[in-house]
Amino acid sequence: MKNFILALSLASICGLFTTTTIASEATEQFKLMKTLRGAWKLAPASVQEGKATKSKAAAPLVGTNKIAMNFKVIGKGTTVQENLLPGTKKEMATMYHCDNSKDCQSVQAKHYCAKKNQPELVAEDISKDNELVMNCDMSTGLCNSKAGHVHKIKHNLISKNHLKTTYTIFKDGKFKKNSIYHFERIN
Repeated sequence: MKNFILALSLASICGLFTTTTIASEATEQFKLMKTLRGAWKLAPASVQEGKATKSKAAAPLVGTNKIAMNFKVIGKGTTVQENLLPGTKKEMATMYHCDNSKDCQSVQAKHYCAKKNQPELVAEDISKDNELVMNCDMSTGLCNSKAGHVHKIKHNLISKNHLKTTYTIFKDGKFKKNSIYHFERIN
């Protein structure tokens, strides 16, 4: 009986520790999103990777002081609103929030895409420092469909003033491409 009570106590402590660890990880992830607050411009072409910044919407913004990404904390600090390529035909928004503002167990997001769909995403449980990885919520229809959609968003804060964001696109149920953008904070 003593062994059973000891095992039950240990299981309870481990469960509490795991829940607390997940909650603190999610809280830290959401805090990271809040540090992105403000306006960002696209870094010069020499810093960019791939073809995303060569598109008709992004190319005119590369290396200029025009806002290419903006983060705004709204809803009394409960939501971070991301606007990508504001004022262009390819403008998109993503809304990030905790699943529960009082006890954050996971960071969730909904991406309002120029592809005319809205994938729902959830943060990876374990992220590297200064990095947030949002994966498509596989319990939703769009994430399991053949429709082209953003399947992953990865924000990597390389330094206080340098952000690398990757949007992973899936089509026909598989990887199609990564759209990578390097941003510099506008002071």
